[in-house]
Amino acid sequence: MSGWAPNGSLAASVEITSISVQRGDVIQIGGQPCRVADLVQLTAGAKRLFFESGEVLTMHAHSRLAAIRMMSKQ
Repeated sequence: MSGWAPNGSLAASVEITSISVQRGDVIQIGGQPCRVADLVQLTAGAKRLFFESGEVLTMHAHSRLAAIRMMSKQ
């Protein structure tokens, strides 16, 4: 599912894993959208996600989450 965004980008719903997660991805946690500000690689394929709001989430190697990702129009 895609939608129009005012800056000329498309917002797309994507499934993310610890391998594919990117800065800027928006993950809904507890009903609140959280934008990934930074991430750190951990052992065994896990990643620690730091959100703009200050929350932290550890994503294990086999975790799968739905996220919104801004993609530039081409």
